[in-house]
Amino acid sequence: MLRINKGTKTFKMLVALKNGERFTASQAGKRFGIKNISAEASRIRQAGYAVYANGRRAGNGVEVTEYEMGWPSRRVVAAGYRAIQLGIA
Repeated sequence: MLRINKGTKTFKMLVALKNGERFTASQAGKRFGIKNISAEASRIRQAGYAVYANGRRAGNGVEVTEYEMGWPSRRVVAAGYRAIQLGIA
């Protein structure tokens, strides 16, 4: 499992997500200096957190993706246990 170091952009994003915040790529860029939010979300997922990317239509009609912290489904948890049992993870 990946460890996220304090003081990094990834850590700052993780803390915000844990506090219940959600944000788009544009907002993450302005707030944390993140240029590729999907890569940061992947790093956080590799550390064992459930980060969801949800699409929505912004006020100006543009489709945007918002990232937020959530709880993994039972299916995802079961797949994780199955991977451990098989020696994959």
